[in-house]
Amino acid sequence: MVLNYIWIAFFGIAFVVAVVKLVFLGDTTVFPAIMNSTFETAKTAFEISLGLTGVLSLWLGIMKIGERGGLVQALSRGLYPVFSKLFPDIPKGHPAMGNIFMNMAANMLGLDNAATPLGLKAMEKLQELNPRKDTATNAMIMFLVLNTSGLVIVPVGIMVYRAQLGAAQPTDVFIPILIATFIATLAGIIATSIYQRINLFNRTLMLTLGGACACVAAIIFGFAQLDRATMDIVGTSVANIMLFSIIVLFIAVGVRKKVNVYDAFIEGAKGGFETAVRIIPYLVAILVGIGVFRAAGVMDWITGGIAWVAAELGAPTDWVGALPTALMKPLSGSGSRGMMVDCMTAFGPDSFTGRLSCLFQGSTDTTFYILAVYFGSVGIRYTRHAVTCGLIADVAGTIAAIAVCYMFFG
Repeated sequence: MVLNYIWIAFFGIAFVVAVVKLVFLGDTTVFPAIMNSTFETAKTAFEISLGLTGVLSLWLGIMKIGERGGLVQALSRGLYPVFSKLFPDIPKGHPAMGNIFMNMAANMLGLDNAATPLGLKAMEKLQELNPRKDTATNAMIMFLVLNTSGLVIVPVGIMVYRAQLGAAQPTDVFIPILIATFIATLAGIIATSIYQRINLFNRTLMLTLGGACACVAAIIFGFAQLDRATMDIVGTSVANIMLFSIIVLFIAVGVRKKVNVYDAFIEGAKGGFETAVRIIPYLVAILVGIGVFRAAGVMDWITGGIAWVAAELGAPTDWVGALPTALMKPLSGSGSRGMMVDCMTAFGPDSFTGRLSCLFQGSTDTTFYILAVYFGSVGIRYTRHAVTCGLIADVAGTIAAIAVCYMFFG
């Protein structure tokens, strides 16, 4: 519903602004520019969707090997000591925990299509434990915040879009996104734990969160010691080594478990084409709407106003061009994705602004969409502190993305 209003607003505001430009400013090029943008962005959306087919097939196939080999389930078991502290109300052995683990594993691997049905199943199981069926429980809220904070290890989709738009190194945003999304997740966990009075000083949580923070701090410190050229080389190399290692690990585990890895890959990869075709109308709709909005000059007015305020305060303004992606992300994944693609198209995928839009896209998730879908699926009307904690994670992720982008690419 929110996206419906946003899409209507794109066209309505663009029309009003275009009329003002034509009547009062004598700008006779505005309407031709708007119509040209509709054709160009529709073509771009179709080309991007088809270009996604191969990479989606690859990673869906690799994920299927991991499922057949039991690697995803093993990850779930490994996370249990930590998750049992974050979800103290879920009894040990309850099926909700397994669905939560699978959902988080799929999210961390960047497989949204697999994560959503697992998340809905987890909400269904959590609702079985809920004594007040119209009110969110603590476990539901923690689960939702972990989803909205967008923790991802392999941001496949973002790297695919960068490759499609001609980035020299599509994977160079891998480590910056990892840092930003970790900070968003950590902020979400802390905020939710404070609301729910979860003891964050528990030995297991302290060791896990402390160790994770130490790893991220070590990454930041290490990269801070490098010059720009070396940082680019090391960041790209490490990202590609990690990604290829994940592929090899999934295959090796499948072989060890005597899985026919080729057949498993083919079965999973079949979904790649279906997914790519399914997103065409959504991508066309949102990119055309954004293209009209930008062609009318509205986006320039908004970002120009924010840039003026930042300049008056003596702050850098490079980040303003990517801000629409950050503003759209809590509302709509497809909307923010369209903003990201539009930003990279307008400024270039290897520009600071283009890369920052990718970090905004990867640092958090669609808070309001996730809340609406997950809570709506089980009839929750009273969300308690879910929105507050989710938005805290969003703000933390946005600030972290700006800081990390200046560190790596500024």
